[in-house]
Amino acid sequence: MTFIATLILALGMSMDAFAAALGKGATLHRPGFKEALRTGLIFGSIEALTPLIGWALGLAASRYIMAWDHWIAFILLAFLGGRMMMEGFRQTAVAEPCEAPQSHGFMVLATTAVATSLDALAVGVGLAFLQVNIITTALTIGAATTVMATTGVLVGRFIGPVLGKWAEVLGGLVLIAVGATILLQHLGQAA
Repeated sequence: MTFIATLILALGMSMDAFAAALGKGATLHRPGFKEALRTGLIFGSIEALTPLIGWALGLAASRYIMAWDHWIAFILLAFLGGRMMMEGFRQTAVAEPCEAPQSHGFMVLATTAVATSLDALAVGVGLAFLQVNIITTALTIGAATTVMATTGVLVGRFIGPVLGKWAEVLGGLVLIAVGATILLQHLGQAA
């Protein structure tokens, strides 16, 4: 996988964290950079670990399905992208107004980060079937997520609920495009 493909994958993987961070930023009372960076680092660290775990799980099974690797990567990315898009289109419930907190607790952020990084776990499984440097890929995903989540918190108080939905839809489209690119590249090499 090229650096550009890795970067596109990382940005696609970070879109759901961006959408969640927008929501988190929207619920805080004027979040500052320190809170935004804290949120970004929590999201980015978890998002960097999950593809490593998925990769290890996928590697254990790779010798059994190497002939189907490109299809597995495509199906996983298309499924996850489609799921992200459906979640982005899903209507969100309007909460009753209450006093906004100054920050979110670690467990709240970590739980949200784990929920948004489950797709990175599945992508890691798919990456085990491709020749990629998983450390570089995981660090790129983590760095992109840190930047996107930090940015999401900072702008979330202005446009969180509205843009958050579309950010996840865009992230889903990107994952589907990356999966299609992997499939097309492999089919082009086989021809």
